[in-house]
Amino acid sequence: MSINVEATGLNLNPNAATRDPYNPQYDPLVHTTPGKGQDYAPTYWIGTAGEAPEDDGPVMGDMSADVVIVGSGYTGLCAAIYLAEHYGIKATVLEANQTSWGCSTRNGGQAQCASGRLKRSQWIERWGEETALKMHQECLDGMQTFKDLIKDIDCEPQFGGHLYIAHRDKIMPTLEKEAKLLRTKFNYDAQILDTDTVKNLYVGDAEAAGAMHEPEGIGIHAGKLAFGYLKKARALGVKVHTSSPVLGIESRNGKHYLRTPKGTVEARSVGLATGGYTSQNLHAQTKNRLLPVLSNSIVTRPLTQDELDACNFKTTRVLTDTRVLRHYYRLLPDNRVQIGSRSAISGRHAPKGKYQQFLENDLAKKFPALNGIDIDYSWWGWVDVSHDMMPRIYRPDPKQTIYYAMGYGGNGVMYSAQAGKRLAQWIAGEETQLDLPIFQSKLPFPNVREVVESEVFAPFRRIGQRFLYNWYHLKDEVL
Repeated sequence: MSINVEATGLNLNPNAATRDPYNPQYDPLVHTTPGKGQDYAPTYWIGTAGEAPEDDGPVMGDMSADVVIVGSGYTGLCAAIYLAEHYGIKATVLEANQTSWGCSTRNGGQAQCASGRLKRSQWIERWGEETALKMHQECLDGMQTFKDLIKDIDCEPQFGGHLYIAHRDKIMPTLEKEAKLLRTKFNYDAQILDTDTVKNLYVGDAEAAGAMHEPEGIGIHAGKLAFGYLKKARALGVKVHTSSPVLGIESRNGKHYLRTPKGTVEARSVGLATGGYTSQNLHAQTKNRLLPVLSNSIVTRPLTQDELDACNFKTTRVLTDTRVLRHYYRLLPDNRVQIGSRSAISGRHAPKGKYQQFLENDLAKKFPALNGIDIDYSWWGWVDVSHDMMPRIYRPDPKQTIYYAMGYGGNGVMYSAQAGKRLAQWIAGEETQLDLPIFQSKLPFPNVREVVESEVFAPFRRIGQRFLYNWYHLKDEVL
């Protein structure tokens, strides 16, 4: 039996009676804002994190602030924490719905040593070896930033690294080449494991044809992490105003005016940290700069000991497979299995049950013993993919003190902490320290710029995405 809690509208939050209902069809290419005061998506993370900490409620009149951060997810809260701790700046955070309502409570809880969707070898192809080495160090520094931030947050960390599992034999030569590059060029101890080693010593993934093991990788409870960041930020004097969507941003005479339903907030500087929930009309500098992509996730009921033995779960490391349309999965601390992958193309189609069924089928391919297991949680969320697969933390207009940090492409659990730190540096005037490509250029438009710059043609990106998904499926499963 499977229970799709999102499609049925099952309410997992004890305070939800005072909130607007959650809209499962939200689409950032269609809707002008993510909503106002909506309840959380009923994810495993929200269902098991306990009651959300207090926030500062909606903006209830005109007000002023030195710095305003738009978006109270991981990036926005980390930026506010860093501004308060290192610069004495107490930011005001504006959130359309509930704290960390978007990506931050809908992800897979995997903190990996990455900052976008490109591999190290692709960094070398794009920027050269010297810059690639600096980018790698940025990721290592980001991992340390993340570890430092979660030291006093009970987010159920599962340490041990990342297992990148080949889903077909033909993938192993590519993994072996990448692992050798990581060891020899980046001094990063990536090791190749054969099929028997993976299945006997780590996990009995029936598809596994070997794997690459990375030393860095941490699984976390996404909801408890978000709530921990909120507590930390507010303890430092940060104001977090929920149910306060930004309906427009006007800049004049060196100040910025952010209009919300109940009042306008005047700010000296603004940081945009809205990720996959960045609406088309938030600001001209973010319009059409991201391709929001849906990702689905399910969590099973707790496994019995016999089921754990049948799946040979001997690791709680974070796991991904090598598909282009990759799966991310792992054994959670309460012995449930979580698995996620791509979902519908549009928000309108996201609630269709077939996408949950796809994941259940994929879970059974990897772990036949779990075929037909009850699914206790099912949800989906938008991922902020940039058009060149790498994030940007940048000041897009040198004449305005407006900055953004977004475009992580599904690798934001860890890198959002570092991106928040870098966003804070920009806002505090320390941009001269930021000398990597992701700090030196705007989020790019798609290649067919003259088409996609027009919002009239934005939906046509979805047609291209559909063709790409079909092509990726052929590459992953057939060719």
